[in-house]
Amino acid sequence: MTDILPKLPTEQPPQNTQDIALSLVDQTQEFLMGLLRPWNAYQIAIAVVIFLVATLVARWLGHRMHEWMRTREGWPMWRMRLLVVVHRRLRLLVFVVLTYIVVWVMQELTWPSRSYILGVIGELAFVWYVIAISTRLINNAFARKVVRYVGWTWGTISVLNLSDSVQTLLDSAAIHFGDIRISVWLIVQAIVTLVVLFAGARVISTTSAERIRGNGDISPSLQVLAIKFMQVVLYSGAFFLGLRSVGFDLTGLAVLSGAIGVGLGFGLQKVVSNLVSGIIILLDKSIKPGDVISLGETFGWIESLGARYVSVVTRDGKEYLIPNEDLITGQVVNWSHSNEFVRLDLFFGTAYHDDPHLVRKIAIDAALTVERVLKDRKPVCHIVNFGNSSVDYILRFWIKDPTAGLTNIKGDVYLALWDAFAEHNVSIPFPQSEVRLLPANGGEKGISD
Repeated sequence: MTDILPKLPTEQPPQNTQDIALSLVDQTQEFLMGLLRPWNAYQIAIAVVIFLVATLVARWLGHRMHEWMRTREGWPMWRMRLLVVVHRRLRLLVFVVLTYIVVWVMQELTWPSRSYILGVIGELAFVWYVIAISTRLINNAFARKVVRYVGWTWGTISVLNLSDSVQTLLDSAAIHFGDIRISVWLIVQAIVTLVVLFAGARVISTTSAERIRGNGDISPSLQVLAIKFMQVVLYSGAFFLGLRSVGFDLTGLAVLSGAIGVGLGFGLQKVVSNLVSGIIILLDKSIKPGDVISLGETFGWIESLGARYVSVVTRDGKEYLIPNEDLITGQVVNWSHSNEFVRLDLFFGTAYHDDPHLVRKIAIDAALTVERVLKDRKPVCHIVNFGNSSVDYILRFWIKDPTAGLTNIKGDVYLALWDAFAEHNVSIPFPQSEVRLLPANGGEKGISD
């Protein structure tokens, strides 16, 4: 079998890149020439027949599997996604199974060398299938394609017993920076290791974040803080562990990062300030997701807390991204900081001939007819001023759902007051003025509006 897939000699390995490349070319040519031999060519033909049979079987089986999947209601999402991935790669899976069956039968009936090429093809198909399934765990499309194609390439090289030669070739292509040696093989190792570690960190982070959000004993602000802290630890650990695993010297990186940090510190003051302000907000719990806040003319509820900004959604659907620093240094009205109870004030006026005792009672009863006004915290009404045209009152009432809006509840109470005053003949006066004209003879003539 060594004449089919020859290996690179190990007694005196080539020392330069050109010799290694020529050796790989010779091995490739020897492998291709070996395929032309009769006992290898018929194995290729058998593989083609198996592929055609696998295509027909996958079509027949795929239709029935799809109908069966449609009846699986209530299954977990991860299980359904796994079935979808298997369904899409069903032909390759059938090809692998049929190939191994044929290889096993041929090994029982003839010499092992008569099915060697077919076994290599089956092993290649199995490696490609495993890589295609496992890379579905990577959410990023670009990273998934990179890992998949690199995995397919390296899997093929490993199955063909060319991994040592390729590794030596990639390691021989290197550049030196003083005592630091960076080769193509080191870069490939670092990229693959980092992608795998980051994918694992992402899976762990997503799963843990869902469990933290589902824990009702942890406050929303602490949930966000725990998730952010966990993500920083996981991704930082994956980065440094990946570099360390491939033998990269982190001492120079530490010195370089310190120099870069000093330079960027002056240009990224606002960014750093927002990051620190975000941590302070999460620690002191002054603002948390779901709170209703007012900042200047912006009024809405907090949708999410980010590392740099806070997302505030208003009643009209606009989403404001407010920097964390503004929430720390500015005056923020949190309508639901310690509790959800909010008191609202309405001002109105009635004519002087209306009984103020009756007006106060009518106003309180009218406010209680509005559904969102709290009944256990009874509204109050007081006279605040004797105006030029009316007696001015203030009506105060409480609600406990500021997230449902403030303008609409004020409008409902005003409408209830209007209906109640119309029912009891209480008039709401409009401004009036009286002008008196004095004639030249000293008499008085009045004109009133």
